[in-house]
Amino acid sequence: MQSVGLIIYPNFQSLGLAVSTVFEHANTLVDEPLYELVLVSEHGGIVKSSQGFGIDTVPMNSRAFDTVIVIGDNECAPQSEGMLEYLRDASVRSRRVAAVCTGAFILAAAGLLDGRRATTHWHFARAFQRAYPLVKMEEDRIFINDGHIWTSAGMTAGIDLALALVENDMGIANARNVARKLVVYHRRAGGQSQFSALLELDARSDRVQNALAYAKENLSAELSVEELAGAASLSPRQFSRLFREETGQSPAKAVEHLRVEAARVMMESGRHPIEVIARETGFGDRERMRRAFLRAFGQPPQAIQRTSGLQ
Repeated sequence: MQSVGLIIYPNFQSLGLAVSTVFEHANTLVDEPLYELVLVSEHGGIVKSSQGFGIDTVPMNSRAFDTVIVIGDNECAPQSEGMLEYLRDASVRSRRVAAVCTGAFILAAAGLLDGRRATTHWHFARAFQRAYPLVKMEEDRIFINDGHIWTSAGMTAGIDLALALVENDMGIANARNVARKLVVYHRRAGGQSQFSALLELDARSDRVQNALAYAKENLSAELSVEELAGAASLSPRQFSRLFREETGQSPAKAVEHLRVEAARVMMESGRHPIEVIARETGFGDRERMRRAFLRAFGQPPQAIQRTSGLQ
């Protein structure tokens, strides 16, 4: 059985513990449970979260773990030398060491990220870069694996990281089964942007949301206003007016944003030729996609594809 030590400390953010549910459900897929989950703190006993409730823990020096995961907090609070020394030791004794969200600050303070690629919540990424210039911070990533060290973006991105760990241990089919049980999409690729075009569009009504969901699932189609209006059960005129009222932009512009996001994910998570990406995401040809990338990112697809080679 693989032991997973979840490291917490005063004022930790309890949402980070959602990673434990991934391992819990992974255990239901096999005859004998693969993971043992243990909550750990420096001195053991009750540790209060940022919400004020406490959770019982075992002390750090009680045992070693196959996988150590440091949960983040809301303030990037400095940790004791005892905590940092434990993590330095864990980086040698444990197969994997990971951090959820601002837990990356703690790994960096322990010196475990020097010279490595890492990520954290976008809101804290610049402060991280200033505090730890030896770390190769990539602020727009869902999670990053550099050697045996893993880091993730905001708290919910820890679920993607945990699914990736399960996939590493049990295979992609089991990881997908866990994702289905949790009613989430199969884990986002590590290179996927922390920002979502659907979230930025912020549609309020079910009709517009249905049209956007339809567009995201059918990016290779033409996606005319008439087609999107049909998905929303509205006339093209009603749909265009409602769409602009809710999102502040035209359906065509919104579809371009969705296509650019999907194309970027394909570039960062694989080695697809530009022509294939343009076709699969509905741009049709590389020149049309190039112009869209310049509008969105100020650089052509090839520049992003070269950067993604670091993945």
